[in-house]
Amino acid sequence: MSTIYDVARAANVSPKTVSRVLNGDAPVGRETRRAVEKAMAELGYVPSSAARTMRSNRSGLIGLVTGAISLNPEQPSLSGLPDLFIVQGVQKSLEAAGMTLLISDTGGNADRVPSLLRTFVQHRVEGIIFVADYHKQVKLPPLPGETKLVLANCFDAAGTPAIVPDDMQGQRQLVRRMIGEGHRRIAYLTLSRSLVATGLRTEGYRAALEEAGLAFDPALVIEADVTPPDPEAEERLLTRALDQVLALSDPPTAICLGNDRMAVRAYGLLRSRGLELPRDISVAGFDDYRAIAESLYPKLTTAELPYAQIGARAAETLLALIRGEAHSDGTPERVRGRIAWRDSVQPPPATSITISSHGRKTE
Repeated sequence: MSTIYDVARAANVSPKTVSRVLNGDAPVGRETRRAVEKAMAELGYVPSSAARTMRSNRSGLIGLVTGAISLNPEQPSLSGLPDLFIVQGVQKSLEAAGMTLLISDTGGNADRVPSLLRTFVQHRVEGIIFVADYHKQVKLPPLPGETKLVLANCFDAAGTPAIVPDDMQGQRQLVRRMIGEGHRRIAYLTLSRSLVATGLRTEGYRAALEEAGLAFDPALVIEADVTPPDPEAEERLLTRALDQVLALSDPPTAICLGNDRMAVRAYGLLRSRGLELPRDISVAGFDDYRAIAESLYPKLTTAELPYAQIGARAAETLLALIRGEAHSDGTPERVRGRIAWRDSVQPPPATSITISSHGRKTE
């Protein structure tokens, strides 16, 4: 393997001049530079990135910890897709900035995270992005030295720079739009109450009702999902929740589901009760998994979780921290998604509808 000394002899210059060409840390004449570059090409010389990193304290490397790669492809919940979309957003932004992304996967084991972070630090990355599989609070060990850390889809109690989805505003915008279509009784069948997103989205739901002068009815808000995923339990909870809201003396004309996966189940359960969607009742989800939302009939109205944008903002924030151009006040940055308005939400029916064990009835 050729060395810097071989290049210097071939170009008839000093090793110091070759070093200046490589590092760009001192002026070099045009002809001299050409001679050095020609010698490097002819000899197949590859500079030592490790040596250059030691000198400049800049590696051009960013580490990322995720669980997306080890996702079981047979898992129906699509729970790993957020990680993957965030990683894609990170990669796109770092590539544009000329940085190289190194990815380590947890293998589904959170206990591996501290060792993965240490390994990245040992390889002299300039910063690290930690990606969570859903919006939650995390606790990571402090990083040694000056290595910068940004959290994506999560936050911590230490005030580490964090980029999260704006769950509250997403639900607020969705319900506001449904009210604009004429709905006054909107049920909300939520994800598990243990999730950060559920509290924020319920807050958004209530805010939209308040803005429209509509009273909040606790009978319309029911927990209908569990964490971790359990298909049988989810089916039972959602069935029970639908029974409860449809049996109300003043039933809803529209139903918001905690996510698009729940909406898929709701389509089938509502149709099994004799309801036609969206003529008899409107349905909306949350996430905007297009593989789900655009394949359903009718196509699903839903609020987007902007995962790619979260990844891009995490990368931009980390690069700004590395350059010393950004500071964190300890408050997570919230990224707002759009409302994907499709065919599953229409104005409420003109006639009142009741449901019995025998199917649909009109009054």
